[in-house]
Amino acid sequence: MGTFAAPRIGRLRGRALSVLASVIAVAIGLAIPAAACPESSPLPVLTAAARPAADGSHLAGIVEGPGRTMDVVVYSAAMKTAVTVKVFRAPDHSKPAPVLYLLNGANGGTDGSSWTAQTDIAGFFADKQVTVVNPMGGQGSYFTDWRADDPVLGRQRWTTFLTRELPAVIDSTFRGTGANAIAGISMAGTSVFQLAEAAPGLYRAIGSYSGCAQTSTPLGETYVDLVVGRWAGNTVNLWGPPGDKAWAANDPVLHADRLRGTALYIASGTGIPGPLDTLAGPGIDGDPGKLAAQLTSGAILEAATNQCVHALRDRLAALHVPATFAFRPTGTHSWGYWQQDLHNSWPQFSAALNIARQQHGNS
Repeated sequence: MGTFAAPRIGRLRGRALSVLASVIAVAIGLAIPAAACPESSPLPVLTAAARPAADGSHLAGIVEGPGRTMDVVVYSAAMKTAVTVKVFRAPDHSKPAPVLYLLNGANGGTDGSSWTAQTDIAGFFADKQVTVVNPMGGQGSYFTDWRADDPVLGRQRWTTFLTRELPAVIDSTFRGTGANAIAGISMAGTSVFQLAEAAPGLYRAIGSYSGCAQTSTPLGETYVDLVVGRWAGNTVNLWGPPGDKAWAANDPVLHADRLRGTALYIASGTGIPGPLDTLAGPGIDGDPGKLAAQLTSGAILEAATNQCVHALRDRLAALHVPATFAFRPTGTHSWGYWQQDLHNSWPQFSAALNIARQQHGNS
């Protein structure tokens, strides 16, 4: 397990954290085969409508997929690279639509473990007047702006990209209304709060599914260290050395008062095997090896994030910040439950985004 070492682990003590660290390291390394890429064709009308962001970030290309899906390539001036985002267009192209950003977990979706590959979002949003955007990449980055470029992970400026660069391109290309929501799983279940706190008013609703919002507690530090270390990154380049104030500055629980006024939906299971943890469950496909991993490392991961979610609940309650918490009595750290969480949180998102008014309003 030497490849998972990270600079802050050495100072964490206690047998329980050591065991958890080993399990997390294994779990975040699990890979799922990638799906095949669709045939491509240009979309000149959309390309012509696109406008660059203030810093020069711009649409670099569009590859059309089946139905209303497409790969949109956006050049990020902050990261000095092109980023691909999966986009599902709103069904009525003649009307503006709000935008829902869906963030993948620790692997950034690059191995096929993504919202587009592992869930039913294409069908679920088929009749909903919303543009769905699923950014790809950002493995182990926490989707934040790093203090320094990393020798392995490179230049990470995801906060800038997701809050300043990408929205400008998406809104101009797909006729965005300016109303946005964001949801994420696992690692991104932390990021969604950090992004909202960094850009007040950008998101009307937030969904965090099986995420540990804490970053400055021993448990939170363990998660960050292992997620970054899984991709051979160095957390000193993320938030500085041990004890640096940036670790607390990026802890959403400590700054939860900044979430006031945003619709919050936060979900987690307990790690106890549930109805989707079977050979016939989503993503298992009858594979005993996959099921075994889900019932072991996936169970321990979910039990750990469940503790984080309860801490966030207590913090928001103390601050009198309204939030919806969905504590599932069973369930592991896996896509089947996250798909359910998205379905269950959608009514709250829809209300925050005024979807009904967009569909049935001015015409």
